[in-house]
Amino acid sequence: MDLAYFKRFRMEINLAGRNLTPPTVSGCYRFLPWDESLLDAFAQAKYLSFRNERDADVFPCLSEFKGCRRLMGEIIKNPGFLPDATWLVVSSSDETGRPEYCGTVQGVRDRHGFGAIQNLGVMHEHRGCGLGSNLLLHALTGFRQAGVRRVYLEVTAENNSAIRLYRRVGFTTFRTVYKAVTAVYVQ
Repeated sequence: MDLAYFKRFRMEINLAGRNLTPPTVSGCYRFLPWDESLLDAFAQAKYLSFRNERDADVFPCLSEFKGCRRLMGEIIKNPGFLPDATWLVVSSSDETGRPEYCGTVQGVRDRHGFGAIQNLGVMHEHRGCGLGSNLLLHALTGFRQAGVRRVYLEVTAENNSAIRLYRRVGFTTFRTVYKAVTAVYVQ
């Protein structure tokens, strides 16, 4: 059995004294807080954001809608799930007027009381519009409101744009980890 190892960074931020005001984004985008009726929309946004990315190699469940729905189900059943740190971004800019679920983030509190960002993703077509920053800051505000003072996340080391975003917000690299994967679907 062949193993591949993916280098990832664990990054952390202390929320004390941080300005968590999200940047202004185009009026065609709306940010929706977690609501159980939006479970499939959250899974769709996760799938569309990660399906063609390296993270889908590291975490194969991200490469299919059913896997993303199952993952969302596991996240919301986690006893530390924080609805206030879980957001969906919707665009209403297409010609049909139908909403397009184009980004998401989820938050959980771990057993030590730290916040953990789960699967911050924005569809490729909507990147560069400030949506990632906005989702991240919405989540961090939700953690702060829940009394969480320190938040962490993991990011694949080759995801330079995400690392730049996290550093810009105030995250620092805490340590390097290696994720072993037995089945790699290289694009």
